[in-house]
Amino acid sequence: MCRFLIILFFISAQATAQTAVPFDSPRWKIEGEEAVKETHLNRPALRLKKGRALLTDANFRNGILEFDIALKKARYFPAVQFRVQDDKNFEEYYLRPHQSGNPDAMQYTPVYNGLGGWQLYYGPGYNNAVQLPFDRWLHVRLMIKDKQAEVYFDNEEKPVLFIHELKREVTGGMIALANPYPETVWYSNVVYTPSDAVTIKSKPAPVTPLPESAIKEWAVSSLITEKSLQNKMQLRPEDTTALSWKHLWADANGITDLSVLTGITQDSNTVFVRKVIYADQPGVKKLSFGFSDRAKVYLNNRLLYSGDDVFMSRDYRFLGTVGYWDALYLDLKKGRNELWIAVSETFGGWGVKAKLE
Repeated sequence: MCRFLIILFFISAQATAQTAVPFDSPRWKIEGEEAVKETHLNRPALRLKKGRALLTDANFRNGILEFDIALKKARYFPAVQFRVQDDKNFEEYYLRPHQSGNPDAMQYTPVYNGLGGWQLYYGPGYNNAVQLPFDRWLHVRLMIKDKQAEVYFDNEEKPVLFIHELKREVTGGMIALANPYPETVWYSNVVYTPSDAVTIKSKPAPVTPLPESAIKEWAVSSLITEKSLQNKMQLRPEDTTALSWKHLWADANGITDLSVLTGITQDSNTVFVRKVIYADQPGVKKLSFGFSDRAKVYLNNRLLYSGDDVFMSRDYRFLGTVGYWDALYLDLKKGRNELWIAVSETFGGWGVKAKLE
């Protein structure tokens, strides 16, 4: 019995051990246009440009993830990724040095099937205003527990960001440092501590229930090409009979992230979302909706709307976020009506939200 308890203690101590991984360790898989181990600001560092450093054997689920980062004052998005399943599926926290002091100076986003979602996940719990330092080492510490995380800078006691809901499944995965952009960042002192005993200090705000009018579930089609709908004023059987369908729920903000089901290719970047509306009698109802990046709205196979809400399409600060930005008045017939929205994606988040008032 005593021997069994000693073994359990040893396993527990291993599970919560702090692990430092210098960049000369063979555990790192490092690749990039500039992925150079050097001394920077008086400490060993990895200079990274258009590349990534991956700890393939980390199996990190919960715990503490720490590193130092040195930034240039430039437009780029250096990141740390965790619970990495493969090149296209992970949780990501990144900095925007060019937005230092602005509400989007930092960002959390889930990445599904190679698509980040910063246009879908924004505001409290996803991004925050903070002053980012340049040409010095900034210590970043992530406290990660199940569906929540906190981010701390240097030795500050208050988190600079509370991520109230990590979107992806809670599972172990790899750790990565990533900078796929043509500017240079330096990383140093990477340490992780696997543990389920992490304490999250922050408390989430009460969730405001979605309005009864919100569409909370969609049928989502298989991929099609956006070009196939060019000048398509009427959907015909040959446009739709070969489609396959899956159901997808909206999140607490009413947004349905379409990348959960599939990624996109250069040729195929569009799906239909479909909702059946039953009307007791003919009448007009208002549909308020938002999307990213482009949408075509069909009611009973007839095109009513075509719109574009891509990054900077409304003004120079418009991020392409998804809200109830647009509205249509649907002329419903008695009985069954089918609302179809073709949603096309380029980058930044592939989603839709709508309410039928």
